[in-house]
Amino acid sequence: MKIKKVLVSQPKPASEKSPYYDIAEKYGVKIDFRPFIKVESLSAKEFRQQKISILDYTAVIFSSRHAIDHFFHLCTELRVTIPETMKYFCVTEAVALYIQKYVQYRKRKIFFGTTGKIEDLIPAILKHKTEKYLVPMSDVHNDDVKNLLDKHNIQHAEAVMYRTVSNDFTAEEDFDYDMLVFFSPAGVTSLKKNFPDFDQKEIKIGTFGSTTAQAVRDAGLRLDLEAPTVKAPSMTAALDMFIKENNK
Repeated sequence: MKIKKVLVSQPKPASEKSPYYDIAEKYGVKIDFRPFIKVESLSAKEFRQQKISILDYTAVIFSSRHAIDHFFHLCTELRVTIPETMKYFCVTEAVALYIQKYVQYRKRKIFFGTTGKIEDLIPAILKHKTEKYLVPMSDVHNDDVKNLLDKHNIQHAEAVMYRTVSNDFTAEEDFDYDMLVFFSPAGVTSLKKNFPDFDQKEIKIGTFGSTTAQAVRDAGLRLDLEAPTVKAPSMTAALDMFIKENNK
């Protein structure tokens, strides 16, 4: 069966120069963008159940823009005014620059790593070892950050501030795709939640990342395209090769 319509479970690209549009034009394929999951803040009531007082902490470690958005959203909801002295430690410069959306950017209180790994921040954190660190997190997380900070005897607490939920389909939305592309296990879970009687038949499924690939197999579905590979380091490169081969 030729692939004519693809659903990519991510937000629509911000730029018209996205490789997805090149693929659509090259093979005459329609590509729709529709996330299967969305991230939402915990309510103030839910957050209070963790018995964490934000103002007990003098520094915050941010692993993503999501973490920044939901941290400041909760501060507003809790009517917490963040003091000027608060320090921010971010995994990348891009994440650090995003803080400007909420606070004035001052180099003396914003620190960032280069690789996006939390290990990168340890030298900066150790220079400020007397601070008390708060780590905003998703409801689904591992203990990597906790273990690393514990190892260096850094005073800290993890606070769940946001969660990933299914972005449910409405009855009006057509679901007539020849191929589905997933980027997280939560997306696969959402597919099964939205369409409990989903019958794959000829529908192709592509994934990015080993955990997402495993989630497809665990759901009893057939995995047709797995990225990244040596030949296709990105999802778009893998999709290009797959459609070319499939639509011969």
